[in-house]
Amino acid sequence: MGKLDGKVALITGASRGIGQGIAEEFAREGAKVVCAARTLHEGDHMLAGSLDRTVTRIRDAGGEALAVTADVSKEEDCNRIVEEAKAAFGPVDILINNAALNYYIPIVDYPASRWIRAFAVNVHGPFMLSRAVLPDMIAKRSGAIVNISSVGAIGPGRGPYPGAKATGGVMYGASKAALERFTQGLAQEVYEYGVTVACYSPGIGVATEGTVHFGLAKSLDDPDREPMSMMSRAALLLATEPLDKVTGRVTYSQEILKDFGWISEGHGLGIDRPGSGFSRM
Repeated sequence: MGKLDGKVALITGASRGIGQGIAEEFAREGAKVVCAARTLHEGDHMLAGSLDRTVTRIRDAGGEALAVTADVSKEEDCNRIVEEAKAAFGPVDILINNAALNYYIPIVDYPASRWIRAFAVNVHGPFMLSRAVLPDMIAKRSGAIVNISSVGAIGPGRGPYPGAKATGGVMYGASKAALERFTQGLAQEVYEYGVTVACYSPGIGVATEGTVHFGLAKSLDDPDREPMSMMSRAALLLATEPLDKVTGRVTYSQEILKDFGWISEGHGLGIDRPGSGFSRM
């Protein structure tokens, strides 16, 4: 018997990386998984990975999955994802807001159109999807929304900054900090209805197609990066533990797994060094 038997889980950014890892983990635990992303077929994107690949892997392992091609920066697409999920499997029990967009550009050179689009994916998408799934969760008085943040949400602190160089990470960090604040605000709003809202980041950093492409990991099996299982199991924990134990948490994968005894030892943010200000509230 799996932890998610009978549950419907919607996961964005499920064509590769962390989203794919969570989708496969949830399917193994018995969930009917709705995989949403922009990339349907292999080769449609410069990075390896596609909804076809994720759904095929789940079905080949005996799980149930649906692919929905969508752009979470668009309200109509967010609403359509939820409607297609309900038509296929029923109301969504778990929403994982994982889809993200980044451009590594210093602010002085940042095109406004890219800034607005990235915020639409990273912040507006989670808002619109949460709004779309909440009526059913509120009616059932149960459900979970789990947002994926980033180490980028931790700012550099006050100056001076001798020798500092622009890394192009300001937009991504700002959007993830906004997502963490959104998480705690929404958690408070829907607490009375029994809906969990939580947020977490990798404790060390995960090797994915994207992090390899941007030079943040050496390869998909980089031994210095965090195993994908840490992220997928942390999502499972936050989606299944009792409301009062996890709602409003802004945390890190290995920190939360260690806190709940799912792993005996852990490293990274929240364990070896502090996380963001929201994680310490």
